[in-house]
Formats: sequence, structure tokens, C-alpha cells
Amino acid sequence: MANPYVERQASLPLSINMAETDAEIVFKKDTVSKLLASFFKEDKTRLGGDATLLMADMLKIFVQEAAVRSLKQAESEDCDQVDIEHFEKILPQLLLDF
Repeated sequence: MANPYVERQASLPLSINMAETDAEIVFKKDTVSKLLASFFKEDKTRLGGDATLLMADMLKIFVQEAAVRSLKQAESEDCDQVDIEHFEKILPQLLLDF
């Protein structure tokens, strides 16, 4: 079942290095807007279109960086597949970097 919050524009085999592909993940503008609005303290706070697009770009970069770091972690452990454990290992440093 496809994730309704993310549009996947190209498929990636697990064996290909993500940095070398042209796969693109695009976050839906409405999803990003709702995500940001959920953190607003007042109902009167509004979000501009440019802010939504900027945050979508930031989320895209964050997800791509997480995927590449997880892949490198899996490669350093001589694994053929990236698992959640690889992501969990890179997550603390990723959060510090962002």
C-alpha cells in the first residue's frame, strides 16, 4: 500500500547507492502545511506558500540524508539490505546535524 503522505516518483532497488540515482521523493504541499499547522499555538496563525515549499524542501533533504547515511551504515556492516537498525544507529547524529 502506498504512503498517502509521500509521492514516490521513482523506485529504488536496495542494491543501488541512493546518491547515484535520480530518484525523487516529493512531499505533498497539503501534508507539509498540516504538519506545520499542528504545532501552532494559536488558531489565527497562518502559513505562507513559500514557507510550506521551503519546509517541503527541508524534509526532502532530511529524508535523503537519512537514507544515504543508513545505506552507508549498512555497507559498513557488510549488509545487503538497509534495516531499521541501521537507521536507528545514524539517527542521533542526524538529528544533531539538523
